[in-house]
Amino acid sequence: MQQLQIKLPTQLQSDLNDIKRDLENLKTHFQPKKPQTYLSRAEVSKMLNVSFVTLNKWNKSGRLKAVGIGGRVLYRQSDIDNAIVEL
Repeated sequence: MQQLQIKLPTQLQSDLNDIKRDLENLKTHFQPKKPQTYLSRAEVSKMLNVSFVTLNKWNKSGRLKAVGIGGRVLYRQSDIDNAIVEL
């Protein structure tokens, strides 16, 4: 059985090699995105030992940003972690 070999244009071959290199790099350095964790006002209040009023004040001042869905007030775990500062 005969094999047919096709010579690709130089630019196309170069582009294919770049794509292969990028894919290999992506496979070795890929970090999946962690899903966001959301906490309720009650959970955050208990975690930080503060009242709902304090959480509302922090939200209005921008210290701790609240998000909501369907009338529920939620806080991102990452926002809470970022708001806590070392003294």
